[in-house]
Parts: sequence; structure tokens; C-alpha cells
Amino acid sequence: MTEHGTSRFTREEVLEYHSREPRGKITVLPTKPTETQRDLSIAYSPGVAIPCLEIAKDPDLAYRYTAKGNLVAVISNGTAVLGLGNIGAAAGKPVMEGKGVLMKKFADIDVFDIEVATQDPDEVINVVKNLTPTFGAVNLEDIKAPECFYIEEKLKAICDIPIFHDDQHGTAIISGAGLLNAMGLTGKRLDQVRIVISGAGAASIACARFYVELGAKREHIVLVDSKGIVYQGRQEGMNPYKEEFAVPDDGRRTIADALRGADVFVGLSVKGLVTPEMLKAMAPRPVVFALANPDPEIPYDEAKLARPDAIVGTGRSDYPNQVNNVLGYPYIFRGALDVRAKAINEAMKVAAARALADLAKTDVPDEVIRAYGGDPIVFGPEYIIPKPFDPRVLLHVAPAVARAAMESGVARKRIDLAKYEEELEARLGKAREMMRIVINKAKRDPKRVVFPEGSDEKILRACQILHDEGVATPILLGDPLEVHRIMDEHHLDFPADVVDPRASAKLEGYVEELLRLRQRKGITRSEALATLKRDRNAYGSMMVRMGEADALVSGLASHYPDALRPALQILGLKKGARRAVGMYMMTLKSRVLFLADATVNIDPSAEDLAEIAMQTAKVARQFDVEPRVAMLSFSNFGSTRHPFAEKVARAVEILRQRAPDLMVDGEMQADTALVPDLLAEYPFSKLKEPANVLIFPDLQSANIAYKLLQRLSDAEMTGPILEGVAKPVHILQRGDDVRDVVNMAAIAVVEAQQQ
Repeated sequence: MTEHGTSRFTREEVLEYHSREPRGKITVLPTKPTETQRDLSIAYSPGVAIPCLEIAKDPDLAYRYTAKGNLVAVISNGTAVLGLGNIGAAAGKPVMEGKGVLMKKFADIDVFDIEVATQDPDEVINVVKNLTPTFGAVNLEDIKAPECFYIEEKLKAICDIPIFHDDQHGTAIISGAGLLNAMGLTGKRLDQVRIVISGAGAASIACARFYVELGAKREHIVLVDSKGIVYQGRQEGMNPYKEEFAVPDDGRRTIADALRGADVFVGLSVKGLVTPEMLKAMAPRPVVFALANPDPEIPYDEAKLARPDAIVGTGRSDYPNQVNNVLGYPYIFRGALDVRAKAINEAMKVAAARALADLAKTDVPDEVIRAYGGDPIVFGPEYIIPKPFDPRVLLHVAPAVARAAMESGVARKRIDLAKYEEELEARLGKAREMMRIVINKAKRDPKRVVFPEGSDEKILRACQILHDEGVATPILLGDPLEVHRIMDEHHLDFPADVVDPRASAKLEGYVEELLRLRQRKGITRSEALATLKRDRNAYGSMMVRMGEADALVSGLASHYPDALRPALQILGLKKGARRAVGMYMMTLKSRVLFLADATVNIDPSAEDLAEIAMQTAKVARQFDVEPRVAMLSFSNFGSTRHPFAEKVARAVEILRQRAPDLMVDGEMQADTALVPDLLAEYPFSKLKEPANVLIFPDLQSANIAYKLLQRLSDAEMTGPILEGVAKPVHILQRGDDVRDVVNMAAIAVVEAQQQ
């Protein structure tokens, strides 16, 4: 088991993740129609000759007629891959693909990763130089120092697109943002503080240079490498880049000497380098950025214990003030690409750092607070850098970088920054890490979730994640020997609470309760006993009823009705609920849709449809989505007179009586509900914007619709989410993957918290 920050995973889990079909983490998809012979003739020969000739006349037209303007090369020779060292170009490819995934996720940038099989810096330069017609920018990655300095400097001089070595500048920019805010909180001036940087590689030199750019004095910065303080006249382990920051020889040699009286420590070196005694010798109100990963130079807790007055940051996500490069490079490239910058210069980097620093000072939206557990997030010693999952980073950093590029003269294209922010908002979409909000809510108060399919491999792998991430306490039903055998087989080691219903000490009490509940439904004592021994869904439901568990998640290996029936029989419905309702949340790039009822009610009446709509609207609000409900039919507002359409129209009338504040209309066709131009043809409609809650007239149509949407689009499906049962119960789909199980368990935990 490997541990990194708050994440723990097995070697086998990582290899399976990267090797499952399709291999790796990235793919290429066409962006234009390719369905007909005419499409192909335009996409390729002979039609493609026309844009080729246009670009030949004006090379800048490549930004109009090709993907160049949104395409970044991530290039590495594998000489300094993460903490793994010089492992070679091919071995570094998973990292470069990962870099591409993050650029796409956070800033909608397409990436080709290119691994160069040479350690000769001049050969790397030649390769990159000759690739520049393909790309809008180049991200150099995991190239060892000092060669990385030479490569970047030469390429910046000869290339007319941005060349950016993130290992150098990313940490500098993010830590620089934190440093600016730390100075404001401590009341110190950047041009007066003494700064100690441990490590003298690419990131360390870049940080030192960038801090000078922000206002620090070069003579106030001390570098410490594995040989000690970098001082003038030192012979061992020196190079021209270290010489740039060599201090006069005053007899100091060690990190302890350097930290005595220092105001700022920035660690880019190794675990355990700094002791509490060293921090105690620093100046009042010190700033400590211990950024070695995964284990910092001094643990966060030890640093705060030694110096309660310190502002402390690390590279870890489980402590305040995480210095994470993902706050920088996706958005810096986004801004640079969108103005077709020729370079990423110091002005753009400073603009990015100041934008991040300013963003941390603003009021944090509720959605970000919820995403990080619900506790208040307020600018201060434990919040000086924005959170990596804050969607506002794109909207702040990219425009700041674009503005700086235009003002500094490296932009080929001038843009309207107000319109640009609207374009960025459209890229970001409305669905912002919906499930992360739920998972972080769950982590605040984990609950006991019982899994009747306790010996299923996917369930066990999901339970490992739920345990490791602090989302839930799993309870597994099954044969303990079988469960532990499968856990051993898959190298799982969470503390498993395994209950065998056949040998449970609670069994007799559960039989009595089931008999009390169902004796007027034809069940006998012997049948109750047999049911609880045989049917783990029944036993799990009884555990929830009796307070031995808080929620139940099942259905991975059984048919939906077989998993749902025991829960309804044993737990019943919520007070006031007439029906249980099954729905899916479909997350698309530009919208979030809730579809119901897709799993429970086969042929609902008008009253049932009204109930389904109210319950689905309630779930939408739990995800912070204000519901706009469309009651769907094959008819638009009476255009077809038929009992099917009339049933939906009656449901709308019932809804308006029962929930007058709910924004709802119908009966209407699905495209009318979703397409603004079509909806506008009915100005009398209560819906003035496209619907986000779609209520189908029967289970048949809902089931078909969500499966088509899932398979034929890039929609991410969450569900089925079950609402209306007295206690949290969620029934999985057969074939759901591990993440689906985790998501449904998290939803169940949040529901249990609310109850």
C-alpha cells in the first residue's frame, strides 16, 4: 500500500488504472463531422488544400484553420521525473500524459505529449525548435538541472511561441502568490525579509529569481544545497546558476546557520531536513513553505507546534496552504494561447501570482466551502493560496495573464477582456466537480454504510477508497473467510467489519422485528429466519432499521427490483412520501440534468408524476441546483389530445397546487424543454430557461433516454439516486465501476447526515 497525502492505493490498482482499455490516459477525437464522403473530402483531400494554401500565404492563419491555438506540447527527456530521477523518456510518459489530463480538465487545453530519447540538451533544443509549427505553446517537463536552464533559455531565444518549464516556474509562481499574502499578514516587507531556500535545482533557482522579480533583495536570499550554504568562492558542486545567488562567505555553512534569524524558509529538497529547533531560531512570525513531496522538510504539525506564530504551507492537500502547480500552468497557458502570445514572460508570471494572491483575499463562494468540507474558509494564516479545485482560478488567472501579454507586447492578438471572461465561463461549464462537493460533505461526518455484496471485488476496492478518504465506515455482509481471501488477493488492507448473516448474534432480534413488520403480510417465523439468512439485502436493510448501520448500498450483482424490494418492505417510505423515486444526475460539459423516474415507477399516474417531480427537485437542491422542471410528453401544451399527454398535463396542475414555488411546466417535448429557441416559441411557459429536471411520463421512456444520453454523449452519469425511502438506500447498476460505488456511498452518507 502506497500513501501520498490523504490518498492510499495499491501498486495493482495504479497499474490497472493505466492499463485498462483504452490504454493510458489520453485519446484524440475529431471535432468536425466525418459521417459522409463530402465530410471526408473537406476534412482531407481534396478540400483540405484550400486552408493549406491560405496558411502558406499567412502562417498566422494556422491559428484559424487548425487546432494549433489550443494545442500544447508537453516535452520531456525523462531525466528528472517527479522524485524518480533519470528514468528515461519512455518511463516518463505516464507523467506527461497526466500533465495533459490536468490541462484538459482545468483549462480545456489539448495536449500532445512528446518524449525525446536524448540527454543531449542541444538535441532536445533542435527537436523542440522543429516542432513549433504544430503547437501554440510548449511545456518543458521533468528535465534535470542545470541542462533545463540552458534548454529553456535557448528555445525562448529562437522560438516564436511560449516555452515554459513548469518545474522551474510553476512552484515559483504559486509560492510567490503565497509569499505576497504572507507578507501582508505578518506586516513585513518583501524587500526587507531574509529568505532561505533549501535545494538549488530548477525550482529553487526559479523561486529565487521570481522572488526578486516580486520585490525581494537578491542579497537577502540564501541557497542551501546538499553541500551546505551556497557562498562565493565555494568550489564543490557549483554551477553558473548557483553562482547567481552565492552569498559572501561569512563563515556560515549549514541550514541551521542559514535559518537563524531568517524570516522565510522555502523547502524544495528532502524530507526531514529541518528540525523544530531550527524553526525556533527563525525571526518572529516566520513563513515556512516546506514543499518537498510527499513528505515535507518538516511536517506541518511539527512546524506549527514549534512556531505557533508561523504561516506554514506544504505541497500536501491534507494541510492548509497547499502549494500546488496545478494552480498555475493550465491557466497561464490558457491566457497565453488565447492572445496567441509569442512567449510567457516575467510580466505574465507576475500577473499570475498576483491574481492568485488577490483571489485568496476575496469572499470564498459557498460551493468552494462545501467542496472542502463546509468549514469556513477565510483569508488568513491558514488560507493564503486559493484551493486547487476553486473554479474561479481560471476566471482570474487566465485574464490576468492575457492582459499582461497584451500590455507587455508579446500578444499577437488583442481581445476584449470582458467578453473573454464570458468565454472562459462557457469553457468551464456549469457542472463543477459535483461529486467532489458531496464527497467532501461526507468526509465531515462519515457514517456506517452496509454493503450486502461484501465479497464482490468492486465493492471491496470501493470500500478501500471510502476508508482511505474518510468518506464512510464500510460494513460488509458475507463469509468472513471469503471476504478476507479476496481482500488479500487484491492487496486491500482496510479494517473490514464483516458480518455473516447466517452466524450473527443479532439474527434472532432481527427475526422478531421482521416478523412484527410482515406477519400481516403472510410471513412466518421460519420464513423470516430463512429470509434474513439467505437475502443479504434484507439483512442489511434490517441493520439500517435497527440502527446498526446508517445507510445501505447494494445491487451490483443483483437485479434492481430484487435489491430494492427488501428495503421498501423493511424500511418503508419517508413520512409524507407516496412513492420511492429513482433518478439519474447527468453531468455534461455545459449543464447538469436530473432525469426521473428511470428505475422504480413503471407506469405512474398523474399524482405519481407530481410526487416524482417534487422528490427529484429536492435532490437537485441537495446538489445546489435550483430546479427548473419539465414534465415531458410527445405533445407540446395540448398540441395532441391523447390520454398519455393529458395525464402529464394533469400532473402539472397537481404540482402547481402542491408546490406553487416550484418552477415547472408541461406537457412538453424534450427538445422544447432543452433548446432555448424552441422554448421561446411558447412565451406563456413558466420556464424561461431550459429545464434541468426532466420528468418522463413512464419508466420506459426515462430508461431509454438516460441510456442513450450516457452512451452517445460525453455525459457523466451519477445514480440511480433513490429518494423517498425512510432511510438512505441506493441501488447500484449491474456493471457499475468502483467510482460509481464510491459516489453512491458518499451520497448515502450525506443523506444520513441530514437525517
